[in-house]
Amino acid sequence: MKKRRTFHFACATALTAALLLGAPAESRAQLEFLNPENSTVKIWPVRNNIYVLFGAGGNITASVGPDGVLIVDSGLEDAAPEVLAALDRLQQFLAASGELTVRSQPRGGAETVSRISRNSFAPPKPVRYILNTHAHADHIGGNERIAETGRTYTGGNVAGTIADSGEGAAILAHENVLFGMIDGDSQIPFDAYPTETYFLDEMKLSTFFNGEGVRMIHMPNAHTNGDSLVYFRGADVIATGGLFSMDTYPIIDVDSGGHIDGIIDALNYILKLAIPEFRTEGGTMIVPGHGRVADSADAGYYRDMVTIIRDRIQHQVDEGMSLEEVQASRPTLGYDGRFGRPTAFWTKEMFVEAIYRNLSEE
Repeated sequence: MKKRRTFHFACATALTAALLLGAPAESRAQLEFLNPENSTVKIWPVRNNIYVLFGAGGNITASVGPDGVLIVDSGLEDAAPEVLAALDRLQQFLAASGELTVRSQPRGGAETVSRISRNSFAPPKPVRYILNTHAHADHIGGNERIAETGRTYTGGNVAGTIADSGEGAAILAHENVLFGMIDGDSQIPFDAYPTETYFLDEMKLSTFFNGEGVRMIHMPNAHTNGDSLVYFRGADVIATGGLFSMDTYPIIDVDSGGHIDGIIDALNYILKLAIPEFRTEGGTMIVPGHGRVADSADAGYYRDMVTIIRDRIQHQVDEGMSLEEVQASRPTLGYDGRFGRPTAFWTKEMFVEAIYRNLSEE
């Protein structure tokens, strides 16, 4: 876990530095204020109320606004204090500045400027929802610590906060995430478990949150058997969890129901849901489980890469080749420079083995 934390902090630091260098002066000054040098969790605005927090393990997508804070995943357990500090810093910044300027310019398109107003933001609002995309430690580790600082509110014939929720934030996930926590080998504290689960194809928040609808959409047997996409309908942002990564091959947890075909199905669904602004660039923003923010072009390239490698290994399995023979043929060679870095916690050999297990067991 320490190696994974160090790897993702290094990536977040490099990514933030690159983004600062490429940003206009006004936006760069704001980002430097949001991300002091001593902060290990870095904040980057995506669109409207949506931000992404890098450096806490898995990427954390946050909706921050007048209704409070909603986060998608909670990062590693030991990063929780820094995540809370980053969310507090962001809200204080919005309250003080009253406005955040976000500029974007898709390849071949015109520059757009979004000014996000928060004139009545103080005091900082609590975390109200934690949406878990799956049950891996770098995405649920902060559940307990972050949830206990939050609040769950209700209405109708129930007033105030829900006392039996521990006066914390609500934790939402697919029911297979809860089953995975209960059945897993690790000792996950009870207060980190989801407080509400769903078992159908999707679940919607019952009301608008920060001015938009939020959907959790189940992607069966992909990264695990309990994966959810989270779609922010108003901001047009998709948080993918472990289904998509910009710095590694797809992580397929075979022992938890993960399957290469489910990964491809999920990537195809992301591309179906996303709408590009111009020639697959821009438009719907996609926050991966790891790595920088992406768009349809990135997701399409990733989908094509995964499909090509799956088909190569499928042919080799059909020919009766052993795992050792498949590994020796290096079916990922053309993409190793981009996704097969040996420093990553998920290697190209592990990726090939997972696909081979999926296909040979069939």
